[in-house]
Amino acid sequence: MTTRCAPTRTRGFTRVELLVVIGVLALVAALLLPALAAAKRKSARIGCVNCLKITGIAFRLWEGDNGDKYPMQFALTNSETMKLLGNGNAYILWQTLSNELNTPKILHCPQDKQRTEAMSFSQGFSDANISYFFSLDAAEANPQMILDGDDNLAVDGVQVKPGILNLWTTSAIAWTKERHGGSGNIGLADGSAQQVTSAGLNRAIADSTNGVPTNNAPNRWVFP
Repeated sequence: MTTRCAPTRTRGFTRVELLVVIGVLALVAALLLPALAAAKRKSARIGCVNCLKITGIAFRLWEGDNGDKYPMQFALTNSETMKLLGNGNAYILWQTLSNELNTPKILHCPQDKQRTEAMSFSQGFSDANISYFFSLDAAEANPQMILDGDDNLAVDGVQVKPGILNLWTTSAIAWTKERHGGSGNIGLADGSAQQVTSAGLNRAIADSTNGVPTNNAPNRWVFP
């Protein structure tokens, strides 16, 4: 006697079931996308802080080979260099640190959509490849002074322009929102780097000018 197996019949998704699956997938995607975007922003912030840590190390290495002075101190004694910096040629100082930095990519914040990375310090390198300001007055002797930081800043509500900014502690300075959501990153003369809010930046300026809290002495920051 031969036993025959009845053929099994597979049933496909009904239209309703398919719509339910699509709806579930859409819901999962909607829940995951904000988390992924937040993780991406956090990663970019960390990358920017790391860039400023590297520039801080570069300044200290250069100082060790040049009489315990940062390159800004040499710039201040050269009228031609100061004239160039005042006209918005911040890249000149960063070129001085090229041996210590190794690559100009360090000078570009991952969140800066207005500028691009440079491939070398020699061919076509300019302020268009730089996302950070630097201080003419920072020195290792005053470790809590602001050395450099994100350049997306506004003073008294006005976007900072390229060149030298004389920033008094009574000025209202704030980060713009296009990079780190209203916060920003700064490097200090001791080689450290940190993220701060606009309020935190103002406190750092007031507490660290020339190493002594004051409401009179200006900071001189050079913007690309």
